[in-house]
Amino acid sequence: MQRLFAFAGSALLLAFVLPAGSCAVSADEDLLRESKQALRQACDFFHDQVSHEGGYLWRYSADLQKREGEKRADATTVWVQPPGTPSIGRAVLDVHRLTGDAHYLEVARDAGRCLVNGQLRSGGWDPRIEFDPAQRQLYDYRVDAHDPEANNTTTLDDDTTQSALRFLMLLDEVLQFQDEQIHEAVRFGLDALLAAQYPNGAWPQRFSAAPIAADFPVLPASYPETWPRKKPKDKKYTGYYTFNDNVLARVIDLMLIAEQTYGDARYRQAAVRGGDFMLLAQMPDPQPGWAQQYDRQMHPVWARRFEPPALTGSESKGIVRKLLRMYRETGQRKYLDAAGRALAYYRSVRLPEDKLARFYELQTDKPLYFTHDYQLTYDDSDLPTHYAFKVRDWTASVTRDYEALAAKPHEPMRPMRPPAVPKLTDSLATKARAAIETLDDRGAWVESGRLKYQGDDGQTRQVIESQTFTTRIRDLARYIAAAQAAAAAAATSGR
Repeated sequence: MQRLFAFAGSALLLAFVLPAGSCAVSADEDLLRESKQALRQACDFFHDQVSHEGGYLWRYSADLQKREGEKRADATTVWVQPPGTPSIGRAVLDVHRLTGDAHYLEVARDAGRCLVNGQLRSGGWDPRIEFDPAQRQLYDYRVDAHDPEANNTTTLDDDTTQSALRFLMLLDEVLQFQDEQIHEAVRFGLDALLAAQYPNGAWPQRFSAAPIAADFPVLPASYPETWPRKKPKDKKYTGYYTFNDNVLARVIDLMLIAEQTYGDARYRQAAVRGGDFMLLAQMPDPQPGWAQQYDRQMHPVWARRFEPPALTGSESKGIVRKLLRMYRETGQRKYLDAAGRALAYYRSVRLPEDKLARFYELQTDKPLYFTHDYQLTYDDSDLPTHYAFKVRDWTASVTRDYEALAAKPHEPMRPMRPPAVPKLTDSLATKARAAIETLDDRGAWVESGRLKYQGDDGQTRQVIESQTFTTRIRDLARYIAAAQAAAAAAATSGR
């Protein structure tokens, strides 16, 4: 059974809840009109001039002649990995939800259909989608003829497939599950993730087929007898049980949203199994934290050449927060207790200046680092700059959340509620004015910046950033929604 939440019967502004006292600032009619014009101009420019087949990249030169995602791209390539197509589609969908303007729903639907056209036969997405006919032949897209030799690898790394499905699920709901292509693609993708889940509840970084259960025994985490100080050659890591880049945490979130959206208990069961894997993967005392990835024997193992078998001070933040979420979802103390043990451990290994090491050596707690030429070391004086080998200490804020939950009886999670129209404030008006003033005649927000993957030696100095676009259109839409609500409330009170 499909559940209609915020948008049952309507995808318009009426679906939002207006908070009391929302008209503290009166609406400026000129600013409201200019905001609507700027919003429409910016969205139409991005849709009509920037996108290809409804999809988007990360960054463009100001003249749109050069473009890139995480790598160099051409005019017929779009990107899935945030801040690509799902991120922009979601932002435009938020504009529709805030303003009630059906035009933006159609723009968001185009982004959704782009993702449908880039869904792989394995159920998810590669970071990029190709629309050039020759390049498309390299991928086994569901909408095209099946090619068993083509790339059919679903990517969970970097929030790729998860972001696509989160956006498509919300779009499906706003469309009241009536767009058959989008609805079917979502359900196919979710079911592929169910099939790809390992028997112990984990997911891999990437997959092209369901695992054979007998090949993956359910074991608790343990220490290897020895481990190599350099990454072994030819060792592929994409099939390991993966926390790196918060893969597991994001899939659990996705499954919980899917259960709320579609009322299918299988998705919640998958999320709970994912939560139970976090318990299995917690290392034995006195190091009750987590590694970035584990092999079939549940030993921490190498991934990339700068990601050794170690306790991680970074991804463990997402794991602990997800354990707190699982406690709130289920009421089972085992999740809360595991979070408490981990927090005590990570507090004990903090570094000076409010930092944690990205990696702590197995069984010694010594921080591990790398030199510029990727030699493993205990010395932090020659670190590569492309990767955070020290991260901000997150233990204080997460401990507060843990203690708040532990101090009171369990309360069930509240169901999703429609988002409220933002309160009209001077800050919202200021952001709207900034968006209007920085928009060029085409409808583009051009800013100083460089293209990273074009090899033009810094010749490009003016760029269009997708992330800036999503921020600005949300600023405008939030102001429009707040101003319209305030004007309506003032008119009502004046009767």
